[in-house]
Formats: sequence, C-alpha cells, structure tokens
Amino acid sequence: MENRLPYETLTIAERIKDNPYVGRGIIMGISEDGEKAVSAYFIMGRSENSRNRVFRRYFNDIMIKPFDDSKVEDPSLIIYFPVRTVGKTMIVTNGDQTDTIRDFLEDPETCCCGFESALMTRTFEPDGPNWTPRISAVMDMDTETPYNYKMSILKSADPEGTATNRYFFNYEAVPGIGHFIHTYNTDGNPIPTFTGEPERISIPNDILRFTNEIWDNLNEANKISLYVCYTDMKTGQCIDAIVNKHEQE
Repeated sequence: MENRLPYETLTIAERIKDNPYVGRGIIMGISEDGEKAVSAYFIMGRSENSRNRVFRRYFNDIMIKPFDDSKVEDPSLIIYFPVRTVGKTMIVTNGDQTDTIRDFLEDPETCCCGFESALMTRTFEPDGPNWTPRISAVMDMDTETPYNYKMSILKSADPEGTATNRYFFNYEAVPGIGHFIHTYNTDGNPIPTFTGEPERISIPNDILRFTNEIWDNLNEANKISLYVCYTDMKTGQCIDAIVNKHEQE
C-alpha cells in the first residue's frame, strides 16, 4: 500500500476507489461548516453468507438482518447491531461488541471509561486465519461540550491468533475532517489486516453527496450495505441514509 503523510487529508473516494476489499469501515467526523456530527458504517462481503444482509432501522438503532432467511449459514459473526445510541453517545462497531460498549456506558461504575473498559474484555473475531479485527467508535454528541470521538481496533498479535493487540485513538472534532478505519488493507488470502492509524478524510456538508461518494466508490462486487448519519450539533436532530445493494438489484 502507498505510504501517506500523517496529516494528509483525502476524500473517501480517494481512500477506497479501486480497492477490491476494505472489509467493514467506520467513519466519524464533523461537516465542513462545523454544524453536523457525521458518522458512517459500511459492510462488504465475499461469501454468499456475508452478502445475504441488509441494514434496517430499529427504533434509534441500526441492525443487520438477513435479506433471505433461507440462505443463512452462520449468523454468529454477520448479524448484529452496528449502531446504537446511549443517551447522547453514538456507538458504531463491526460486531456484537456494540452491545458490550453499550452495557459498560450504561453502568454507573464503568460509564466514565466505558469504551476502553468494554473493549478490554473483547478480542478479534475467531475466524482464523483472517482473525478479522474488531473496529469500534463512539461519538459524544453532548451539545454543551466540544464534540469528540474515539476509535479502536482489536487485532491479532500473531498469525496463530494467540494474543490480542488493542489500539485506541481519541480525537477532538475539527470541521471538515473525519477519520476512517476499516478491517482490511485490501483483498488477499489470508486477508491483510488494517495497519496504522485511522485515515484522515474530508467531510462535506451534504449527506447525499457523502453517501453517494462512499457507495459509488466501494467495490461493486463486494459492497453490501451503507449507513450514514448527519446529526445537527445544535438541535440533536439526525438525518440519515441507508443503502442496501439487495434493494437496488
């Protein structure tokens, strides 16, 4: 992969275009005008089991459901809530650690450091030899304090999956800037795990433009579903978008 300067800011299109498989990805940041908190999550898949999925709204959360129940082979790692809201905190992850983080944030004894504490109890996914990383993020949307967000990736420490390396990243929100973390660098066998820090990307003001930019530049064969949310930092109102490949076919 091409080396990037640490403060280089690219569009999401430049980050993902022509890459066959970045896996699952999380984006968090602030719109260019500084008025919207922005989050996004997408999934890709190579197997029929992975591709048989759609995003659905469930009250204030987002859940993943099978598109065709008759084709489900193993639901354990593909069916989960990728997006949940606890108070004024949005949680976005690529697995059932969403619920682990939620539980820690709701517990008065662990809420102050719930994100980190929750992920210290989890590890990468048990799908050797790939050992898919668990990627997670939370955004504090309390309008009375400066916006900030955190990201994490839990990765196997070795090819055998004998230990876990846990990485955490804390960001103060900067208008027009977001960070993008994904499970894989590109396609392969085994699939090469994401390396380095979350990548800086530019965040436009318009949700439709950003949604189309992500969706149109994900690999056509492997993309499955996308969720994007723009939350007004003054009112807390969320405008969101869901794109499911199965419902475009």
